[in-house]
Amino acid sequence: MSSRTDAYAAALLEIAKAEGSLETVEDELFKVARTLEANDQLLLTLTDQAIPVERRQGIVEDLFGGKASSVTTALVSFLVGVGRGRDLPAIIDKLVDEAAQERHQAVAEVRSTVPLTEDQRDRLATALGQATGKHVSVKVIIDPDIKGGLVARVGDTVIDGSIRHRLDQLKQQF
Repeated sequence: MSSRTDAYAAALLEIAKAEGSLETVEDELFKVARTLEANDQLLLTLTDQAIPVERRQGIVEDLFGGKASSVTTALVSFLVGVGRGRDLPAIIDKLVDEAAQERHQAVAEVRSTVPLTEDQRDRLATALGQATGKHVSVKVIIDPDIKGGLVARVGDTVIDGSIRHRLDQLKQQF
C-alpha cells in the first residue's frame, strides 16, 4: 500500500467524520469499491484519460447520485477528478480498515446470496468475533456465485460455509 493511498484514505476518513456521517459513508464506499472491482468496464471508463474529467465525474454523479449520500458521491467524484480512480478500491479498503481500527474492530467481508437483516449481521458479528477473538464489523457483499450460505473473511482468516464450497468438497470425494 502506498503512502499516497494511505494519505487519501486518511483524508477521506477525516472528511466523513467531520460531516458526521462516517458509518454511512464507510458502508457506501465499501459497496462502491466492490462494484468497481466487479465491473472492469466501469473502472476503465472512470480512469480513461481520453474522457474529460468533467464527463467522468458526471458518470459518478449519474451512478451514485440518489443511491448514495452526497458526501459519498462527492468523495468518489473527487478521487476520479484527481486521477485516483484506479486506486479507489485500495483507498476505500484502507479507509474502512482505519475506521474499524478506530472503533477497535476488525472488518469481516461476508459474501452472501441475499441481504442480511440487522439481527443476522449482529449475530454473525458475534459469532465471527468468538471465532477470531476480535471485535468484528460486518460488511456484506451480495454474491450469487456462492449458491447459498456464507463466506466470511476477517483479515487472513476465511470461513467458507457456502453451498458452492460444499459441492466442491463432494466432487472431490467422488
